Order: sequence, then structure tokens, then C-alpha cells
Amino acid sequence: MSEWNTEIAGVNKLNRFVKKNNDFIRMFMAGVKILELDNSGRLQISKDLIKFSGIKKEVVLSSSVNRIEIWDKDSYEKVVNDPDVDFAQLAEDVMGSIDLNDTEV
Repeated sequence: MSEWNTEIAGVNKLNRFVKKNNDFIRMFMAGVKILELDNSGRLQISKDLIKFSGIKKEVVLSSSVNRIEIWDKDSYEKVVNDPDVDFAQLAEDVMGSIDLNDTEV
């Protein structure tokens, strides 16, 4: 939760009188929900989140570094198997200039 609070503190520094910032905040926060397990260890997803995420029947829980994304299974598979995305090129573009020995990435 502390990582989330740090991230939100950064978002809160954005000037809300700048339209792009306001649009970003709205879209960034649109699907954010803090979920807790019930007494039986189940995760209950609210109806508005189910609608927002387009969940039909099967779900995928995907680790996204320090958070968990909840996806409709078909939508997730479509995104990760997108033939227009060259993962090797994407990895080079995103990670190629990062010094992995530097702890302040």
C-alpha cells in the first residue's frame, strides 16, 4: 500500500488546471479499486469493475510488477498475443538503455 500512496502522491502534484493532466488522472483512476479477501479467502469484484474490465466469464490475474491486474481472459490473450507487437523490439526500446546494475532505475 505504501508504493501506491507514493505513486498517488506524485499524481496529486499534477496541475489539475492543465487539461491533459486532468484527463490522465481521470483515466488512470477509472479502474482502480482496492480489493480485500473475504473471510473465506475469496476476492469479490464489484459489478462496476466487472463492467469496466469487460469480464464475461473467465478471468486472468496478471502480475504487473507491484500490482495485480484483473482481465477478461479473452481480452488479455488478445493483448498479449497481438501480432503487431514485436516483443524483442519493445524490450529493447523500453529496457535497452537502462543500467540494470543501477538500483535507482
